[in-house]
Amino acid sequence: MMGAVSIKDRFIYGLFYLSGLIIVGILVSIIGYVIARGVLVLNLEFILESPRHAGSAGGIFPTIISTLYLTLLALVIAVPIGVGAAVYLEEYALSSSKFAWLVNLTAETLAGIPSIIFGLFGFVFLVIFLGMGWSILSGGITLAIMILPTITRTAQEAILTLPPEYRENSLALGASKWQTIRKVILPFALPGIVTGVILSIGRAVGETAALILTAGSSLGMPQSLFDPARTMSVHLYMLAMEGISLERAFGTAFVVVVLILIINYLANLSLRRLSR
Repeated sequence: MMGAVSIKDRFIYGLFYLSGLIIVGILVSIIGYVIARGVLVLNLEFILESPRHAGSAGGIFPTIISTLYLTLLALVIAVPIGVGAAVYLEEYALSSSKFAWLVNLTAETLAGIPSIIFGLFGFVFLVIFLGMGWSILSGGITLAIMILPTITRTAQEAILTLPPEYRENSLALGASKWQTIRKVILPFALPGIVTGVILSIGRAVGETAALILTAGSSLGMPQSLFDPARTMSVHLYMLAMEGISLERAFGTAFVVVVLILIINYLANLSLRRLSR
């Protein structure tokens, strides 16, 4: 009996280990292939110069700056709203509140909407109706709406993991509700919030369809929030799908992967320091 259980446990362990190995293998294969193709065109000129001849020559520097601008703007808009909504739902709203139910339903619905729908909404409402045109502002607001459910949900889950005793002890010591949220709940939930931000950055950097319709695809360097811009993901799409330069598309993909890895590393490093 003991031997049968041991064999079964080993089989289950091996199955789970194999599943994890397959996931790692897929990731390594994709990144390895992109790096192998992209490193052939990667040099200082490719990073620091502007595109020429529709991207078939020159570099991708304006697309890097545009990507950072759009991602930062989306986070500045979405993080306070998403975390605020999570705090309201978990700390202030009653479980039987119809408004809380509506907010939860809205977040779940937004999480399942395809990105092209967000792009159509941004194009019709922001670009045309509000007259913002193809711009960083239009694209940033659209991205913020897209990543809002991720930030809200991860912040909710992080707040839910807080032991009730922490909250009760803070209130028992005379702290107000807001002091408890600011000094106890939010610091405890910070790792979960940062995780949501990292996931949101990945989606924002890799978004294509919605940004073509809202931020445009200008190859110039943006000078203000009202200028059109082309992100690296849009640039990659244009290079590959229009047959301009597949090699430079892989080079752009390589830079996108490296940028995401750097952002994730810096975010986790900051999180460890804040936790200490």
